[in-house]
Amino acid sequence: MDFNEIIESIRTFKGVTRKKSIADVREKLKDVYNVSGNVYLAFGDDAAAIDIGNNQLMLLATDGIWGSLMDINPWWSGYCSVLVNVNDIAAMGGLPMGMTNVLSSSNPEITAEIMDGIKEGVKKFGVPMVGGHTHPDTPYDALDVAISGIVDKEAVIPSCGAKTDDNIIVAIDLDGSIYPGTEINWDTTSDKSPKYVQDQIKVMNTIGKKQLVHAAKDISNPGIVGTLGMLLEASNMGAQIELEQIPRPDDIDWIRWFKMYPGSAFVLTAPEETTDKTISLLNKEHINAECVGKVIDNHKLAMSYKNNTKTVFDFNSEIIMGFTEDK
Repeated sequence: MDFNEIIESIRTFKGVTRKKSIADVREKLKDVYNVSGNVYLAFGDDAAAIDIGNNQLMLLATDGIWGSLMDINPWWSGYCSVLVNVNDIAAMGGLPMGMTNVLSSSNPEITAEIMDGIKEGVKKFGVPMVGGHTHPDTPYDALDVAISGIVDKEAVIPSCGAKTDDNIIVAIDLDGSIYPGTEINWDTTSDKSPKYVQDQIKVMNTIGKKQLVHAAKDISNPGIVGTLGMLLEASNMGAQIELEQIPRPDDIDWIRWFKMYPGSAFVLTAPEETTDKTISLLNKEHINAECVGKVIDNHKLAMSYKNNTKTVFDFNSEIIMGFTEDK
């Protein structure tokens, strides 16, 4: 195994590099995003959080499906549009409430496949798709889904809350397989019962209510290390992690694994006194959780392998998304 090659593959992975565009979008909106005065969390997190009173926050998130995945499998794209949005709410410690979509396609067969996938996702995750908008005359096929959720204010888990000396927990359901026809979809939900996958979503709400962790994100397009990098950037922190502590299936090499989009996976930071409890709760729901390192305040993400340490991201001089989180 070439450690340098692993580091370079993470740094140049499209799932990581494409996040830089977030900075430009945020720059345009940063002076108006809180015109209501009720925004609690905004850019930089899995979902925005709006204070709606009664000590509760409304969570809002949107995800678009990669065009390449739509070309491969419209049904799977529809299903994944539910999965990724539900995970965004779960990562915040919230409970997903409902979804809407924007569906663009002039092909009735593709439209039907997408909607069949969405329907299966709704049944699996138990979150209704209640409306949206169609573009039936576009020359392309695209799908975007928005979701809302709710969480008690004291239970919300932000991306920006990591603290110096927190333990870093990587938690991934390893009972899965690469979805046929894809390269980076680690499917852990399509063959599981609705109760199985919904319990995995609810465990994050339990962790939030018990206030066991300081920060969390769901592992998504940037992969395991890239997602951790975004959490650290949002928190204005750094980290030291051990490669071989990261949960991984035995039959997948590290380079491929670090590019995977898992069906159920989170990265979390927790103080020493609550780390074991957090890991125990995740493991109970079949999410393999391991402590992989520590949060430090040097604004660099470094990874070690067999007494060799390499800097993956230096946030003093480079960006993933380019800012600390708005709170």
